[in-house]
Amino acid sequence: MRLGVLDVGSNTVHLLVVDAHPGARPLPAYSHKAELRLAELLDEGGAISEGGVERLVATIREALQVAEDKGVESVLPFATSAIREATNGEDVLRRVAQETDAALQVLSGEDEARLTFLAARRWLGWSAGRLLVLDIGGGSLEIAYGLDEDPDVAVSLPLGAGRLTAGDLPGDPPDAEDVRTLRRRVRAEIAKVVSDFTRYGTPDRVVGTSKTFKQLARIAGAARSAEGLYVQRELTHKKLEEWVPQLAGMPAEERVALPGVSEGRSRQLLAGALVAEAAMDLFGVETLEICPWALREGVILRRLDHLP
Repeated sequence: MRLGVLDVGSNTVHLLVVDAHPGARPLPAYSHKAELRLAELLDEGGAISEGGVERLVATIREALQVAEDKGVESVLPFATSAIREATNGEDVLRRVAQETDAALQVLSGEDEARLTFLAARRWLGWSAGRLLVLDIGGGSLEIAYGLDEDPDVAVSLPLGAGRLTAGDLPGDPPDAEDVRTLRRRVRAEIAKVVSDFTRYGTPDRVVGTSKTFKQLARIAGAARSAEGLYVQRELTHKKLEEWVPQLAGMPAEERVALPGVSEGRSRQLLAGALVAEAAMDLFGVETLEICPWALREGVILRRLDHLP
């Protein structure tokens, strides 16, 4: 069957179309993205602005039309931290449902972590042993650890690259003191949960998912996306440490010139790098692998698991 997963995230609204059936690997058939950056469209009260809601509705309507054009039988629409944490989130959901007929399922942060972990486990297989999975989104950081398909522990922290950029790094390039302040805050937040994971023992493999980790690995020398999904890509803590001060000194327009960095995410890259560096340091990770599957694939896999 042809499925579509509609991911309303903090950075993008992404429709992924796959051909899939139970017991088989979902095959990507089409991808449609629109950069909305909902995390940056909040007013002072934490509500998504009227203009932001109108753009969201129009973007979802367009994505659903694309799904129909591509022959999608069923669309799985979900939303993450931007709508989950907006003070007018319930009103936004009602309006989206009324104007597009899309009933967005709002995932909790723990759900995000667990579904991302499922995707990484299925990609890497049982032989990967105990996995520690890190995912940096636009609004939150998800961390999960376990031996099975359902992790032993999964947490979500409000340390997304878009959220931190909008709230803590207003300059371009950012002020050095703002960078230091954010670095301290990020490390303090992650340090609070480290013991929840380390009591389960040392992971056999550490995996990073999401666009942020992919871009950081690319600028640190990993293979281009054009070389295929199955090329092993890694990010080392040493390389990341070298890049953080360089990114801090660059305006967004200079970061776009780096390999693999898109214009839409160039401003967020420093905040993402600070989170990645902190997580790798505090968890004692020297090298992590980049996994091409993440939350969207986890949603699809869970749906396939429950088909009759």
